[in-house]
Amino acid sequence: MQSYEDATLTELQNGYIRGTDGALICLSCGQRFETGEVYPFGEHFYTAERALQQHLQEQHADRLEELLRGSSEILSLTDKQKELLTLFYKGLSDKETAAQLSISPSTVRHQRFMFRERAKAAKLYLAVWSLVEERKNKQQAQILPVHKGAIMVDDRYNITETEYEKILGNVFESLKPLKLKIFSAKEKKKIVILRKLAEQFEVGRNYTEKEVNDILGNIYADYAMLRRYLIEYGYLERTRDCSRYWRK
Repeated sequence: MQSYEDATLTELQNGYIRGTDGALICLSCGQRFETGEVYPFGEHFYTAERALQQHLQEQHADRLEELLRGSSEILSLTDKQKELLTLFYKGLSDKETAAQLSISPSTVRHQRFMFRERAKAAKLYLAVWSLVEERKNKQQAQILPVHKGAIMVDDRYNITETEYEKILGNVFESLKPLKLKIFSAKEKKKIVILRKLAEQFEVGRNYTEKEVNDILGNIYADYAMLRRYLIEYGYLERTRDCSRYWRK
């Protein structure tokens, strides 16, 4: 089964998803049906939507069987449980199901109850996990984008807007004019400082080393250290002879 992780409950039941490019994708075999294309089936030609439905009907008519087979490891169902679910799906009564599997009707009723309880638990778990993912996505949305020239991107670049503003207030004496109080050795603080320093340089403009030193020297006494870190962390680029500097 293809891309089931990205499918909604309805899509899993229907047997297909819509890709980011608009194409319809069969979850069982991965066949794609491109929107706007025409597909031949026998003596007829169908749009992507009709062709997909024809494909599902001809190749994957039993959706329950497809799900049970394609995701058996995830579902963690025994063969006997799969048989029970298949017979329930077909509408057999408890008595008829018991006769088919040579078990007692009371065993069938117990299994039906256990399946319902498992479904309740799965629904609750899905609700809990959805809340976790929603909070995570909101937090990630607040994380500042990493600059283009960043080298060795890792957790130190996971800086939210709130963290950024807080660190700025701790390490700078003033933001207008920009005056650095302390250059922290802590990585996140260092990146915040360098990010702010890089904003003092215009994108697309070339600077001499003296111009870079003058800009940084007005912010912090050890301008040579600031210049070195700006280059090391990929905020500034320079020529080999150090005659030109520019912001990435």
